[in-house]
Amino acid sequence: MTTETKLPVEKENIRSYSQQNNEPSWLSELRVEALAEFENLPMPKPDKTKIDKWNFTSFKSHTVESEAFTSLEELPEEVKTLIHIEEANNLYIQRNNTAAFAILDEELKNQGVIFTDIVTAAREHGDLVQKYFMKDGVKVNEHRLTALHAALLNGGAFLYVPKNVEIKEPVQAVFIVDNADTALFNHVLVVAEANSSVTYVENYISTVEAENGVANIITEVFAGDNAKVEYGAVDTLSKGITTYVNRRGVAGRDARIEWALGLMNDGNTISDNTTYLMGDGSYGDTKTVVVGRGEQKQNFTTQIIHHGKRSEGFILKHGVMKDSASSIFNGIGKIEHGATKANAEQESRVLMLSEKARGDANPALLIDEDDVTAGHAASVGRVDPVQLYYLMSRGITKQEAERLVIHGFLAPVVNQLPIEGVRKQLTEVIERKVK
Repeated sequence: MTTETKLPVEKENIRSYSQQNNEPSWLSELRVEALAEFENLPMPKPDKTKIDKWNFTSFKSHTVESEAFTSLEELPEEVKTLIHIEEANNLYIQRNNTAAFAILDEELKNQGVIFTDIVTAAREHGDLVQKYFMKDGVKVNEHRLTALHAALLNGGAFLYVPKNVEIKEPVQAVFIVDNADTALFNHVLVVAEANSSVTYVENYISTVEAENGVANIITEVFAGDNAKVEYGAVDTLSKGITTYVNRRGVAGRDARIEWALGLMNDGNTISDNTTYLMGDGSYGDTKTVVVGRGEQKQNFTTQIIHHGKRSEGFILKHGVMKDSASSIFNGIGKIEHGATKANAEQESRVLMLSEKARGDANPALLIDEDDVTAGHAASVGRVDPVQLYYLMSRGITKQEAERLVIHGFLAPVVNQLPIEGVRKQLTEVIERKVK
C-alpha cells in the first residue's frame, strides 16, 4: 500500500525543464519514467525512525535561478573560509540551483579530467554519465525518494578521472543555499578509472533559514581497479530543511574508497552511506561525525558489503546529542558468500549531553562465509565524570572541560578531513552546536 502524494511538479514540467537544459533523450526519458514510478514505490524504512510525517515532497519551486559569481571575492564570508582562494585551481560552486562558478587546472584538463556541473556533464559527456548514473550504485526504483531524485534532479557535480591519472591537490565543490525557497535534488557522480587517485571534498552550507525546505541528495562513487578515492563532506543545512542523503561507493579490485563525513545539518535527516567492496583486495573506510541539537531527529545507516576476497571494511561513527535531539546509528558489516579472508570492523559511539537527549547505536555483522575476520563495538553514554574531574583538577572550568572532552571524542573523524579550511569549518560548527 502506498500513500498518494501531490507533487508541485508534473510530467510536463519535467519535460520542459529537461528541454531547457538540452538534456540527452536518455535522461529525459529516465526522468519521466522515474516520476511515473514514484507513486507506486514505498518510502524507505530507516530502522527505529518513523518518517511518515516528514516533508520530502512539498516545496515552493523546483528551480531557483541565481546570479553566478564572476570572482571568488564575491562569495559570502562564511563560504570564503572554506576555500583557499589563492590556491583554488579545482573548484565548483553551486548557488541554489545555478552553476555559479567553476575552475579546473589546465594540466588536468589536458590529461582528460572532467569536473563540471551534472547538467553540463549529461549534455556534453552523455555516454560517460549514462554508463554510471543510477545503475550499479543507487537504483532509480529502490524506493520513493530515489525515484523522486531521478525525476527532479536539479543540481550536482560530475568528476571523472581517467586511467593512470593522479590528482595531487583536492578537488572541491561547494553547494550554497542562500534562497529560502531552494529545493535541492543534487546528484554527485565521481568516477576514478583504474590506477587513478583523487581527493574530493564537498560542503553543503545554508546562509539563510528555510521553512519546509527539502534536500534529496545522492552521491555515487566508482573506483576502478587499483584506484583510490578520498571523499570528504561537511553538511550544514539549516533547521527548516528535511534532508535525505544517500552516499554510495563501488570499489573494484585493490581499489580504496575512504569517506570522512561531518553530518551537521540542523533539520531532520536520514543518511544512508553504503560501500560495495566488489573486487578482491578492495578497501572501504567510513568515518562519520554527528552533532544533534534542539528537537531534531536523525537516522544514520552505514554499510560496507564485502564481495571480494581479502576485502577490508572499517566503520567509525562518533555522535554527540544535546537538548532533546535523538539519533539512531546503524552500522552493518556484511560479508557475502565467497568473500574469503574478508575483514569487517566497526565502532559506533554516542555521547549525550542532556537528560532529554537520546542516542541508539546498533551494530550488526551479517556473515555468509567461514574464513573471515569481523568485530564490532558500540557505546551510548554521558560525559565521563572522571575525565571532567581530572581536567577540572588542573584548574579548567567545567564548561571548558566538557568542551575539551567533546572535541576529543569527535577528533578521530574531524582530523581525517583532507582540506584545512574544511576541518576548521567543521570544528567551528561543532563548537557552535555544543556551546
